[in-house]
Amino acid sequence: MWKPRLIESARTKYLGIVEALESDIRSGRVARGDRLPAQRTIAEALGVDLTTVTRAFNEAGRRGLVAAQAGRGTFIRGALDGEGGDLAQTLIDLSMNIPPQPAAFDFRKLLPHGIAGVLGNPNGLLRLHYQDSTGSDPDRHAGANWLAQRIDGVTADRVVVASGAQSALFAVSEMLLDRGDVVAAGAMTYPGLKAVVLQKGLVVEPLDMDDKGIVPEAFEKACRERSPKLLYVIPSLDNPTTATLPEDRRRALVAIARQHDVAIVEDDPYAPLLPDRRLSLAELAPDITWHIATLSKCATPALRVAYVVAPSSALALRLAGVLRATILMAPPLMSALVSRWIADGALNELARAIGEENVERQKLAAAILGGTDYDADPHGHHLWLRLPDHWRAADFAAHADRAGVSIVAASAFATAANPVEAVRISLGVAPDRGDLEDGLTQLASLISQPTPDTRAVV
Repeated sequence: MWKPRLIESARTKYLGIVEALESDIRSGRVARGDRLPAQRTIAEALGVDLTTVTRAFNEAGRRGLVAAQAGRGTFIRGALDGEGGDLAQTLIDLSMNIPPQPAAFDFRKLLPHGIAGVLGNPNGLLRLHYQDSTGSDPDRHAGANWLAQRIDGVTADRVVVASGAQSALFAVSEMLLDRGDVVAAGAMTYPGLKAVVLQKGLVVEPLDMDDKGIVPEAFEKACRERSPKLLYVIPSLDNPTTATLPEDRRRALVAIARQHDVAIVEDDPYAPLLPDRRLSLAELAPDITWHIATLSKCATPALRVAYVVAPSSALALRLAGVLRATILMAPPLMSALVSRWIADGALNELARAIGEENVERQKLAAAILGGTDYDADPHGHHLWLRLPDHWRAADFAAHADRAGVSIVAASAFATAANPVEAVRISLGVAPDRGDLEDGLTQLASLISQPTPDTRAVV
C-alpha cells in the first residue's frame, strides 16, 4: 500500500500529493492495482485536512492515475481486470442503498461454494434449465418457509419467485392497474415506484408522513377524494425516511383500505434486518395485500431474487403469467442458491450479520453527524438528513459530489411538489468503515459551511 507523502515544492498541497503519487507509480514504489489508503488515513499521515486529500484524489483520477471502484475503494490504474475506461468521478459512494458486506461473510468464497453445492446435487444440472414462471416447487416452499418467520399463514401455492423487487412491483401493477389509475404512496417513496408510475401512465397521490411513516388520516382523505386503486407502503425502515410503521398505524391503514376497496402492495425488504418481528400487513389483510420480499437489502442485490406473496393461489398464477411475458423467470441458479441458504440457516445468519454491521456503521454516523438533524434506525443501512435553512438539497448533493462524496437529494424520492430539503445517505456501499468515516466527515464539514455561494468546495 502506498506510503503517503507530498512534494513540498508543488504549487499547492493537494498537487504535492498528486505529484508524489505519480512519481511513486513511475518509480515502481507502488504497484499498479494497489489500493490506496483511506482518505482520512492519508490526511492524518500528512497533517493536512480531508478536503485537501479529496481534491488530490479527484485530480489523480482526472490524470488517469487512479480509479474508484464502487464498494471496493480507490486503486492505482493498470490492474482493474478490464474494468476502467472512464474514471469514476465520485470516490466515496454513499448513494447506493445496498447492504454492507460483513467481515464474517466473504462473498468471493460464499457464492462459488454455494453454487458448487447446488450443481453437485444429483439433480443440480436441472438448475441450468428453464423454470416455471412461478418458480420451482422447491424454491417456492423454501420462500414460504423463510417468510413464515415474519408472516403467519404463508403457503407455497401463494408464493411466486421473481427476479428482484422491481420486476415484481411492475408485474403486480400491470395486473391491477390501468393507465390513469391513482396509486397512493408516501410523499417520499422508493424511486422504483416512481419509475413504474411513469412507465404505465399512472398517477401518484402523495400522502403526508411523519416520523412514524404514512399518516392514516391522509390515506383516508385520499380515498375519499381521489379513489386510489392501490396503496404502496414500505412498512419497516422506510426508504428514504427510515420510519417503521407502528402496529396501530398498520391496522388503521388496512381498515381504511378495506373500507374503500384498495389493494395494498407491502414492499418489505428491510424487515429481516430488524431484531424483533413486526406484524405485517400481509398477515393483517392477506386477501388484499401483495407482499414483496427481496433479498437485495438483507443479503446482496446480485442474487436478483424476490418472493411475492399473492392474496390467493389463483392470483399467484396470474402474476406468473405477467412475469412470463416480461422476465420469463427468476434466475434459477440463484434461486436454488437462496433455497440452499434458507435450508441451512445461512440466509438468516447473513441478515443478522448485516444488521450488526449496520449498528456499528450507524454508531459511526452518530459520532460524526451527531449535531445535525437526521433520522435513522440502528439496524438500517441508510439515514435521512434534513438540511439547515441555508442549504437546498440539490445544491448540497452537487457540492458533496464535487467534494468526492455521492448522496441522493430528496427530489429523487418525492411524489409531491416542493419536497423537503433533505438527503438520503447510504452507509452500506462503502467497502469499510474507514472510507465511510471519510465520506461522513466530508459531509459534516460541508453542512457546517455558512453558505453555498461558491461553486466548488474549498
